[in-house]
Amino acid sequence: LIALNVYIIDLTGSAAAVAGLYIIRPLAMLMTNLWSGSVIDRVNKRRLMIFIDIVRGLLVVCLPFLHSLWLIYFLLLLINLAGSFFGPSSQVYITKLIPESERKRVNSLIGMAGNGAIMIGPAIAGVLMTTVSLAVCFYINAATFIICAFFIFLLPNVDEQNNHVRE
Repeated sequence: LIALNVYIIDLTGSAAAVAGLYIIRPLAMLMTNLWSGSVIDRVNKRRLMIFIDIVRGLLVVCLPFLHSLWLIYFLLLLINLAGSFFGPSSQVYITKLIPESERKRVNSLIGMAGNGAIMIGPAIAGVLMTTVSLAVCFYINAATFIICAFFIFLLPNVDEQNNHVRE
């Protein structure tokens, strides 16, 4: 997001255009929250998370090639639409994967990692932006989505396990 902010400032010179970036995520959430839960309940959560990460990675790769503000906004809307499915599906997946006795510990570790990322992420972004181009920052971000998809692929498929239990 920091690289995207700098990219938009470089492209337009407008702080209002950067502010538009912060409207897109809530807009995507509003567009999907009414029906995303029913989709998540019907599909395999692990496969959905893998698909979402691959799609987001591919879409982020396209960002440096766009020079129209409205195309960037549209692509960012697509990225956030896909991302709005990831959070709820990962919560359901974690609930199915982790035994009830371990959930408090896992939730605290996830919270700690998230808060650490909020603190460390901008610092890493700042170092990256001073050493490499903004396009490379986008490519690194896209690569992290693809790597995440690979690690999710390595996780067990909890939906199939539940189907066997029901039988």
